[in-house]
Amino acid sequence: MNSTNNTPLGQPTVYTGQYDAGLLFPMARAPQRLALGLTSTLPFLGADLWTAFELGWLNARGKPQLALAHITVPCESVNMIESKSLKLYLGSFNNTRFADAAQVQARLRTDLTEAVWRGGVMQSSVGVKLVSADMFDREPLFELDGLSLDRLDLECEAYSPAPELLSAATDEEPVSEVLTSNLLRSNCPVTGQPDWGSLQISYFGPQIDQAGLLRYIVSFRNHPGFHEDCVERIYMDILQRCQPHKLSVYARYTRRGGLDINPFRTSYPQPLPSNVRTARQ
Repeated sequence: MNSTNNTPLGQPTVYTGQYDAGLLFPMARAPQRLALGLTSTLPFLGADLWTAFELGWLNARGKPQLALAHITVPCESVNMIESKSLKLYLGSFNNTRFADAAQVQARLRTDLTEAVWRGGVMQSSVGVKLVSADMFDREPLFELDGLSLDRLDLECEAYSPAPELLSAATDEEPVSEVLTSNLLRSNCPVTGQPDWGSLQISYFGPQIDQAGLLRYIVSFRNHPGFHEDCVERIYMDILQRCQPHKLSVYARYTRRGGLDINPFRTSYPQPLPSNVRTARQ
């Protein structure tokens, strides 16, 4: 499957307004997961929640239409979609005529599902929900619930992932906590551009040292990694170092190119978070 060596990111681009599913660029999840010691049996469930803010097409009479798209990519899929390729793919709808929004939604679901399962056996489809312009004012803004780690006044010295900063009180009674931080920052591994995000960590188990956890989150500041890979690395580091009985990690990244990507990973079955924006998104 495609690697970062020939990704559309950072390359000169020819934009087309005519529908072209071939613009989608699947990237295999396996290499990064192998680096984390993960094989076919994953220790988490979840999905990548995308929001596409730049989606438009022509109706049967040639009048422009527009919508927001909420896209849900299952984390067990063989591939993730490279974000610039998704932007180009969505842009290819701009001068293409569709009978109605339902046809656009069906086309998106079919193409994205094929791309994320390419090279494997399809287990579930990509979810696609379109929000029409007359419903835009019902798209709320919320901050992530939880106790903010950012309140802590501390020194930070590590700016590359440092899992050794993580620890938990394994000799004490387990606790249930929801912790948040707006200080997550990593960098695109292809272009080097910064990716800003907010993080929510929910767990039940030995109490995690909050100062160490915040320093660990800050340690991603110079790390080159895609959003999905960063969240899975954070999940695995906390799981291995802090030994929670239950764990969920959820990141909401600010948008680039009209897209935001919000990975969610959890150790137990539960509903996916509502795909609602934070103020920075």
